[in-house]
Amino acid sequence: MIEFPDEIIADTEQDNTSDKVIKKRKAPKRFGRFLRILGPGIVTGAADDDPSGIATYSQAGAQFGFLLPWTMLFTLPLMTAVQEACMRIGAVTGKGLAAVIREHYPRKILYPIVLLVVCANTLNIGSDIGAMAESTRLIIPNLSFPVLAIGFALLIILLEVLIPYRTYIRILKWLAMALFAYFITAFLVAVPWVEVLKATLIPKVQFNSSFLYIIVGIFGTTISPYLFFWQTSNVVEDEITKHKIPQHGGVPKLTKSYLKNLRIDNAMGMLFSNVTAWFIIIVGAVVLNQAGVTNINTAADAARALEPLVHTFPNAGFLAKLIFAIGVVGIGLQSIPVLAGSSAYAVAETFSWKEGLFRKFKQSRNFYFVIIVGTLVGLIFNFIGFNPIKALVFTAVFNGIAAVPLIYFIARVSSKSDVMGEHKSGIASKLGLWTAFIVMGAFAIALLVSFL
Repeated sequence: MIEFPDEIIADTEQDNTSDKVIKKRKAPKRFGRFLRILGPGIVTGAADDDPSGIATYSQAGAQFGFLLPWTMLFTLPLMTAVQEACMRIGAVTGKGLAAVIREHYPRKILYPIVLLVVCANTLNIGSDIGAMAESTRLIIPNLSFPVLAIGFALLIILLEVLIPYRTYIRILKWLAMALFAYFITAFLVAVPWVEVLKATLIPKVQFNSSFLYIIVGIFGTTISPYLFFWQTSNVVEDEITKHKIPQHGGVPKLTKSYLKNLRIDNAMGMLFSNVTAWFIIIVGAVVLNQAGVTNINTAADAARALEPLVHTFPNAGFLAKLIFAIGVVGIGLQSIPVLAGSSAYAVAETFSWKEGLFRKFKQSRNFYFVIIVGTLVGLIFNFIGFNPIKALVFTAVFNGIAAVPLIYFIARVSSKSDVMGEHKSGIASKLGLWTAFIVMGAFAIALLVSFL
């Protein structure tokens, strides 16, 4: 047996300890770098599961049980392709989607597109504000719906107008954590995982108006028009904050690593969005459908899906409502500024106004006026007799129809050499974009025909 001197053993132990310390230090640094990569994409993905999305996915599970989990496996690559193209357009041109369309298409095409987006966004804002107010009344029933709706609208306007962009984007990331309640609930109830796996991998389609309505709603709330404009312009904002382009515009200084990080960010955001939606559908199918709740009419109906999360606690019904309300309000605070911001980007780019959340109010008054007016007009929708929960699903269906022509132009623009240069869409991107256009167009037409 060979014996080593004590000092060598001590040095070896010290080296091993140093290696462990270095590895421990590297792990948080790697994780920190990964979190820093997450920006426009993860915010876009999280905003996609807004109150309209939660209501639509919950209704899908409640009404059709395990018939619709396959939609999330189907929408993931399509949504990723569409948002990646939007991200790439913004990164390469340094301009928002409406500005790029304005430069390459006549105004008679641009104006209807922007009008369609603003109408869809305003309707979505209104339904989300209503859902936030209705959900809050589950916890504080003494507060009136009008007071809550007006209060939320004013709060959101103040947050988006007054808080600096860098601070706001950090807030938006963490608000997405409210959605994890559905992940946890899925593992607390008796989910028939084999049946769910089959339902996810094997599509089943029914050609009746109610099924097509919810299908178009799922596509519309997942692949939404407002996300197209938001992510394109948000990437430009990201380039400005990272000094890749000056505030007055210009050709971005792109690097392979920057584009790679944007694609990772986009992929993670879309994965988060679709996996969350899949869990909401599953929880709705297990908790609501199997309990005979097949039609969600109120916030209380939707909140019942989370009761298994707290069934061992006293006042489980109230706690479920509390968690649901926190989730809806948290995601609403995240998604409504995205909706209003998307409209503001589209309108400002159409008329060549100064734009951007990085600018202060006095530097870009018209841009912020669009945000304020869009939020207030959306608020008004809540006082003309709409059922807040039904309005959420209707909004998703409207988005599903409105998205079709927009995807067409995104596919065309992202493939133009004179716009994108060496970064124009490749075969995989084109396949995803045109598949999204054809599939969503086919379902939208089928739905409209079913009403005849």
